[in-house]
Amino acid sequence: MNFRKIEHIGIAVADLEKSNQLFKKLFGKEHFKTEIVEGEGVETSFFQVGETKVELLQATRHDSPIAKYLEKKSEGVHHLAFDVEDIHAEVGRLKREGFEILNETPKEGADNKLVVFLHPRSTNGVLVELCQEKK
Repeated sequence: MNFRKIEHIGIAVADLEKSNQLFKKLFGKEHFKTEIVEGEGVETSFFQVGETKVELLQATRHDSPIAKYLEKKSEGVHHLAFDVEDIHAEVGRLKREGFEILNETPKEGADNKLVVFLHPRSTNGVLVELCQEKK
């Protein structure tokens, strides 16, 4: 199997500034970076927690996936992201195993990553993200 670790946990938030303050109190430290991902219509903020990151996601457009998620479900855990060695090989393997891939071609994500998402209906209701460090 090509999954190496939980890379991050993505949490959808309505107000990134307020959420940064909340999670700063929770974790006892500041976030280490923010980034806008234009293609996804999202602004992200990252906290390091041990070997895993927590990614806060705020919509920057009303038609972005995070805006739609917040409309339907409110704030909360949005996805689990797993670090993979070879994202293309992993997409092929998961397709053969019957998983529904939302974007078969990896796209640019936050934190210098290539990303692919698996549809929650094929993963017991969990949106799964595969991440590979861009070379």
